[in-house]
Amino acid sequence: MDSETVKPRWWAQAILIGSVIAATLVIVSGLGTRFGIWEYTGGFTVASGGVLLATAAVFLGIVGYAVCLFKGFKAERSNLLIGVLISALILGQTGMQMAALAAVPAIHNISTDTLDPPDFDVLVAVREAEGANPLAYDAEVLAETQQQAYPWVKTMNSATSPAIVLNNAVTVLEDMGLEVVNVSAEKGIVEATDTTFWYGFKDDVVVRVRSAESGSGSIVDVRSVSRVGRSDVGLNAKRIGEILNGLGG
Repeated sequence: MDSETVKPRWWAQAILIGSVIAATLVIVSGLGTRFGIWEYTGGFTVASGGVLLATAAVFLGIVGYAVCLFKGFKAERSNLLIGVLISALILGQTGMQMAALAAVPAIHNISTDTLDPPDFDVLVAVREAEGANPLAYDAEVLAETQQQAYPWVKTMNSATSPAIVLNNAVTVLEDMGLEVVNVSAEKGIVEATDTTFWYGFKDDVVVRVRSAESGSGSIVDVRSVSRVGRSDVGLNAKRIGEILNGLGG
């Protein structure tokens, strides 16, 4: 049999190549952001290009496969199936991310104490140097929305002394993979930074431990704030919940 007759037609190869390029764009979008090649907005632009290309590959791949069935083409089918599968995985992952984004309010500044949020110390200058989101917590705008979405984010009362709770907070944060950047027994706070795996987004955390009014035990508050972006997809509230659970809340 002539080799030319079994070689996939150019359009089938183009669809497969397009799907591979789409996957590459999605991967590179995160790595480029993490390593500072571009800002996170640039990363999203690159990822969007990959999603658009994947959408086209799925549509054209399905049409192409129908053509193959109708005309009896066989050499193109594997290329088309692989291309559609790769692109469908990209679109499926994107769909899950969009669903997660739509399921939570577009806020990124979360605190157990909405009237007197824990203050950051060392990380204030770090955030300002990076031009991060402002730290001001506007209770009139955020508190009700936060409490409705994340009712478990609330102040924790502990029977343990403040000094012990503060030390435990350091351990909990480190066990969660956060980078502890400041521990102040004088101010009763621990500051740490969490960095996401793919895009390298940074969220800052402060744990504040104060003596209970009764004089026995501790009052623990936690605050988690994203450095960039409007919505945190619920990650700050989830992180606070993990910290409180780790401290025995």
